[in-house]
Amino acid sequence: MSEVRSTPAGTQAQPESGSEHGWLAQARHAPSPNWDPRPEGVAVDLLVIHNISLPPEDFGGPWIEALFQNRLDPRAHPYFAAIAGVRVSAHLLIRRDGELVQFVSLNHRAWHAGPSCFDGRSACNDFSVGIELEGADHIPFTDAQYQCLAVVTAEVRRRYPAIGSERITGHSDIAPGRKTDPGPAFDWARYRRLID
Repeated sequence: MSEVRSTPAGTQAQPESGSEHGWLAQARHAPSPNWDPRPEGVAVDLLVIHNISLPPEDFGGPWIEALFQNRLDPRAHPYFAAIAGVRVSAHLLIRRDGELVQFVSLNHRAWHAGPSCFDGRSACNDFSVGIELEGADHIPFTDAQYQCLAVVTAEVRRRYPAIGSERITGHSDIAPGRKTDPGPAFDWARYRRLID
């Protein structure tokens, strides 16, 4: 799962229109309050792939969006009691059927990576885009998810050309020992064939 934060949430209630504001036209917009501005002068040059399911290994419900929008009901499932108060988000979520949902403008810092380090740089949220796949470490992802991820990757890289193939990584790679996603079921070779 994503980062735990206790700092004040972002104030954006509705996405600003237009791609210049970092919102993708092809995504369904479900704004999260869990974001803040990127540090001034920091370029976006990393793409981080995650997986998430709520409850674990259960797909299709409203719970991921509820978590990212701070409205997860701790009484809805025993697993939720421990996480209902955390403040997390990602820029994008790709559902099992390939639906793309956007929670945070690409221009802003989503709270997805937590304590992290890539290529000697810590605080990966500052310079990354986070994409969640609805899934679990040991359950194969769907064809629709790989296709959507490839299209979205191309769009993110068009906006942020510094994200080369070597700057696309998994959450487990930037937070080793703490995170395991996207997990062994994620087919990196297939994904790289689609994007290269």
